Amino acid sequence: MTQEIDIYGVFVPSLLLWAACALALTALLRRLFALSGAHRRLWRPTLFDLGVFLALLGCLTLPQAA
Repeated sequence: MTQEIDIYGVFVPSLLLWAACALALTALLRRLFALSGAHRRLWRPTLFDLGVFLALLGCLTLPQAA
């Protein structure tokens, strides 16, 4: 069952809020990887960022599915 969250009268899908949280965490991790120099060693940094985002989104939404 999908949940919607009421924000000042506007119903927002919960997945949108989880995706926003995952995006913020991905941005933080991307910055940490760039500062440590790990991004320079990756073949495709953009694909790595996408994978990190999807992994974080899955980890955030997994408790909601049960």
